[in-house]
Amino acid sequence: MTRLSTSTISDLPVSIARPAYDRAAVKTGIVHLGIGAFHRAHQAVFTEACLDAGDLRWGILGASLRSASVAEQLNPQDGLYGVQVRDGSHSTTRVIGACSGVLVAPDDPVRLVEAMASPDVHVVSLTVTEKGYHLDPATGALMLDDPAVASDVAGLSGPRTAPGFIVAALERRRERGLGPFTCLSCDNLPENGERLADAVITLAQARDPALGDWIAHHGAFPSSMVDRIVPATTEADIAAHSRATGLEDRGLVKTEPFSQWVIEDRFAGPRPDWEAAGVQLTGDVRPWELAKLRLLNGAHSGLAYLGALAGHEYVHQAVADPAFAAFVDQLHEEAQATLSPPSGLDVAAYRADLKARFANAALMHRTRQIAMDGSQKLPQRLLFTIRTRLDRGQGIAALALAVAGWMRWQAGVDERGSAYQVDDPLAATTRAVFDAGGGSDAIARGLMQIEAVFGADLARDERLACALGAALNGLMAEGAAHSVRTLARAGMPA
Repeated sequence: MTRLSTSTISDLPVSIARPAYDRAAVKTGIVHLGIGAFHRAHQAVFTEACLDAGDLRWGILGASLRSASVAEQLNPQDGLYGVQVRDGSHSTTRVIGACSGVLVAPDDPVRLVEAMASPDVHVVSLTVTEKGYHLDPATGALMLDDPAVASDVAGLSGPRTAPGFIVAALERRRERGLGPFTCLSCDNLPENGERLADAVITLAQARDPALGDWIAHHGAFPSSMVDRIVPATTEADIAAHSRATGLEDRGLVKTEPFSQWVIEDRFAGPRPDWEAAGVQLTGDVRPWELAKLRLLNGAHSGLAYLGALAGHEYVHQAVADPAFAAFVDQLHEEAQATLSPPSGLDVAAYRADLKARFANAALMHRTRQIAMDGSQKLPQRLLFTIRTRLDRGQGIAALALAVAGWMRWQAGVDERGSAYQVDDPLAATTRAVFDAGGGSDAIARGLMQIEAVFGADLARDERLACALGAALNGLMAEGAAHSVRTLARAGMPA
């Protein structure tokens, strides 16, 4: 079937919105590292609104730091792709034109560095997931002994990491008398701007202390909070869209109606008028990001592991079970007590909205997709909340069950005896703990010794060890559905 492109977009049904501006006149003002589905359904949509409003300085050049898959999706389509918003039985699609194309960093790292060093580029944004920052999960410090990081410290003729590409481009801009661009992290990490700054400045100083000082003095690394559920697009989604439109769109993304972006108002130079598109600019992102990480992401991870173990392929199937719905309520109760919400956030309404979003069956959000890279996600989504409640002497029943769900998931075999791949950077480490055996308590305590996940303090916490051992024993002996029902019968935490 004919692909969506500049020459074929006019063949789309008139019901599908498309760029109203002259794409040929758009300049590249943003380079985005890690241009996956989330960026295309979130930040790019906000930026598209700025282009639609007539400010053509903010085109996006995407970059993939590993795979060529997104380039293969978008480049034959001149960067065009559809965003399909699904809500129950209702669905709308619009074509986004903000992205001019995608570079594959390993294929031509010099070209990417040169693009980032362009005087027209004022923002470099990132969605590279937690592991893309190469930070030690326990300390937050850049892992200088990581092979890819060590390679970038040794020389930046062909960077291998996101911090390395940023340092290489900033070094080139400094040499040319240009100011730095704003580095904008859009990943689900607490204080993501500070973490990115630490990684970039540490790498720069390891190469050239003067460069590191220049970046620290003149650069800007605002934190941001992003919120939109973006499930993986399937071949069935693409085929159905092709039948409906007459064009094949390999870059199609599907998402929910809700979308939120909160950015710390701290930039090194010009930026898009994102506020006009609905972005919230604030002096402190932390209360927003903690609410999102602990309420949305924490519940999502708990549903992913426990739901998948109980046989629920999709999130909406899990929350349709009253016991799992009660589990979400209980986890939210435990997490909410650790928050200091910003004045603009109605937590009760946010929690109600989250449950409605989880129940959106049109999204077909797979539990196994959310379960990926759990060792990288667990600290900020669940363990920081647990740490706070333990410090206060508060109960952790729902949180402990969610973490035990992650532990049980590391076995690589579900409750029906079917094997699956544990998609995680520490999969070999967690597998070794399971292989060592010794029963639920021994496995729980063994996994707790992974300091990169639990930190030195929680690894030694007997209260947590007892709670996780008991929860894991229940999961292994009775199964996830029974454990969730038992928790629901026990009622809300104090």
